[in-house]
Amino acid sequence: MSDLANNIAIIEEPEETLSMNPRKFILWLFIVSIIMLFAAMTSAYLVRRAEGNWMEYTIPSVFSYSSIVLVISSLTMHWAYLAAKKDNFGSLKTAITITFALGVAFLYMQFQGWVELVNQNVFFVGNPAGSFMYIFTGLHAFHLISGLIVLIFSLVAAFRLRIHAKSLNQLEIAATYWHFLDVLWLYLFFFLVYFH
Repeated sequence: MSDLANNIAIIEEPEETLSMNPRKFILWLFIVSIIMLFAAMTSAYLVRRAEGNWMEYTIPSVFSYSSIVLVISSLTMHWAYLAAKKDNFGSLKTAITITFALGVAFLYMQFQGWVELVNQNVFFVGNPAGSFMYIFTGLHAFHLISGLIVLIFSLVAAFRLRIHAKSLNQLEIAATYWHFLDVLWLYLFFFLVYFH
């Protein structure tokens, strides 16, 4: 009889379901769509470049420095995550603020890169080499602005003590998106340098 009771108890136990936070799921769908967009654009770049009539110009040196700034911002974003896991609220706020400031610095440096391109007579309209450069850097800048908005929401949540060791979802979403934008820029930068 006890074996029958054990079997019934085993049958009645619910199976463990795999689940993901809906916001994280949406973020990953968004990231996949961005990857597909840039994969299509880099493919189009290679096809158009092979057709000829391709303008040669120097990639602005400020793009190298902006890449370093973005990598450092990923490190400060990770610092924010580690601080939140330890409920170190002062470091959490400082790290998000520094990450935000580095993101703004990156955007300013991208703008300076565009100024340098114009000084080389590389424009959005004209030769496709210039058009692709502005599209790549402009689309990434647009996505980075959305990342800065996500950071603002995280910073506000940090000041309201809504991000802590037992409530990391919002910061994890912000960190995942920010690290993705960092990797995406490095991919674009090295792609443009190599296939320039």
